[in-house]
Amino acid sequence: MLVHFRLTVPDDLSDRVRDLLVEGECITNVTVESGICVDPEGDLIECDVAREKAGTVLHQLNELGLDDRGGIVITSPLSTPFAEASRLEALAPGHPDDAVIWESVEAKADDGAQPTVSYLVFLVLAVILAAIAVVTDSAILVVGAMVVGPEFSAVAAVSVGIVFARWGLVGRSLQLLVLSFAFAVAVVAVLAWLVGLTSALDGEMLTQPRPNTGFIWHPDMWSFIVALVAGAAGVLALAIEKTATMVGVFISVTTVPAAGNLALGIGLWQPSEILGSLEQLGVNIAGMVVAGVVVLAVMRTSWTWVTTQSERLFGRRAPRRVFQPQRETGSR
Repeated sequence: MLVHFRLTVPDDLSDRVRDLLVEGECITNVTVESGICVDPEGDLIECDVAREKAGTVLHQLNELGLDDRGGIVITSPLSTPFAEASRLEALAPGHPDDAVIWESVEAKADDGAQPTVSYLVFLVLAVILAAIAVVTDSAILVVGAMVVGPEFSAVAAVSVGIVFARWGLVGRSLQLLVLSFAFAVAVVAVLAWLVGLTSALDGEMLTQPRPNTGFIWHPDMWSFIVALVAGAAGVLALAIEKTATMVGVFISVTTVPAAGNLALGIGLWQPSEILGSLEQLGVNIAGMVVAGVVVLAVMRTSWTWVTTQSERLFGRRAPRRVFQPQRETGSR
């Protein structure tokens, strides 16, 4: 698997960037279009890099100052069916699916710590679904609320901020978590209170036995263990860009369901439900942050060595065969 670099390079950096790319052992398809860039002025340089080496190349470009003075855009091609791509993939240590581009991880963490309207809307909708799940004792709706909830991006941003000692990022992420959950819970609590005035909802619905959803406000040892495992899986998926895995993380922890139960507890004023939900919410967030920090710290120090050594266990990949269509032959 290759990644594509599209670089806007000032004239005085062009030769150094070109030499860096041409001399790179896991880089191919280097092209230079001189003077084509208008804003900022300079050359357009493009290349394809083995994903395992993309982080190294990006770091070298940053050392040249290209991140401050030019432009860097990295994309993943849909397919690279040519022989040189196969050779580079086999040459680069490790497997492309295990490659981590740490600058990308930090960028995603920055995005995850940004408060947006869509983030708040999704969280409010998720908490509403969770509240309905509590009232109807529906496990299916609990899962739906977990999937809709967007909070893991902020949780992961806290872990990234701690590992990279970016305390401003940690502060912004925690602020987003606290304020967004407070807003969502307040909105749903008001809605629950208004519905309660119509006698369509009362406190007994919340305190009656709920075999399918009672667990979301009864934290125990397993709640913390699940949060640890989910947090570890989540940051690993974030680092190696396995978005499909993130869905499993979303439906593993009960942060949003606990928030839904908390909102109902406040709206219908059930102190025991409020305390239990707050405890569940805190246990889940704390567990995910702790696991995220540990996994990211280990990956920063040992991941390259682990993935490189894995080739001794699994065997180094041979270059894959590139399909060559047969040419038709025949007499005229």
